Amino acid sequence: MTSMTKPRHSTIRRVAVHVPEHRQTGKEIEDDIRSRNPGVRLLPGLLRQMYGFQERRVATAGTWPSDLAAAAGRSLLDECGLSSEAVDLLIFASASEDLEEPATAHVVADKLGIAAPVFDVQNACNGFLNALEIADALIGTGCYSRVLIVTGERGSTLSRLPARDRDELALLLPALTLGDLGAALLVEASNRPGLLGVRWCTNSAGWRAATVTNPYFSADAQPPFVRFDSEALATSFTGMEKFCIAKLAEWGHKPDDLDLVCLHQASVPFTHAVLESTGLAQDKTIATFPRYGNVATASLPLQLVEASQENRLQPGDLVAFLGLASGASAGMLLMEWHPDAA
Repeated sequence: MTSMTKPRHSTIRRVAVHVPEHRQTGKEIEDDIRSRNPGVRLLPGLLRQMYGFQERRVATAGTWPSDLAAAAGRSLLDECGLSSEAVDLLIFASASEDLEEPATAHVVADKLGIAAPVFDVQNACNGFLNALEIADALIGTGCYSRVLIVTGERGSTLSRLPARDRDELALLLPALTLGDLGAALLVEASNRPGLLGVRWCTNSAGWRAATVTNPYFSADAQPPFVRFDSEALATSFTGMEKFCIAKLAEWGHKPDDLDLVCLHQASVPFTHAVLESTGLAQDKTIATFPRYGNVATASLPLQLVEASQENRLQPGDLVAFLGLASGASAGMLLMEWHPDAA
């Protein structure tokens, strides 16, 4: 930890993902649902038709969210040539978690040999975006110089929940597209602006649209229950994406100035609707949902990694993160891409 100094800028030095090897196609998921819920009828190809889903990655049995997060974190540190001692703060920002107590960040830190302060951040699929804002603020005040943000999503486990009838299946259906992934991102103090700002819009009255119950506090000790009301969830986001895009003007930019847009991808139709509503060009985005499914908080860093691998991300590029999460909340983060330039 550094001593208090004058405010500084922060920048993203490196991003990495850990992708489980096993692929599971939409047909395999549908076949599994039919075998475990014989009384429920599921039309062939429904996940592809409704969501544009093709396949997802599934971690091996016994893999914890912390395992995925630690694997991504280790890859990132190795790529940067940094030891565990170089990390000033670790933030675990995921919709999945190992434990209710203690913070899963402790588990990840132990697996990485990190002795720095740690804490968890959770805000559905926007947790990673919240963690970036917090890291930027703490670096700006001089509290820390190097913050490691990690996430580990094990959304595929929700597919194993029972669907006793057609109504329960309808509420579970979007969860069948959830995939597994680990991601890590390193934020460092910098002499040049990297993270330029973040703006938020919330509609907390929409929290009932998508819920996963707490297994420790479920009524009558019922097992965890997933409820995704797709129509209500879409309604809860009304106007949020336009609000975020409008905030670009506060930073002196318009949508055409953006070189890359990473937006949370809950489905192909959802992504297309957001792009159409905001006027963002599709050729400035990276389509990840068909091949990975909805990987929750790992969606934004995954797109950043794929853009870099496809040579669509160059130093100095103007990049926007557009996050949309149940609750409901929407966040727009603007940054200039300056890897390894802290």
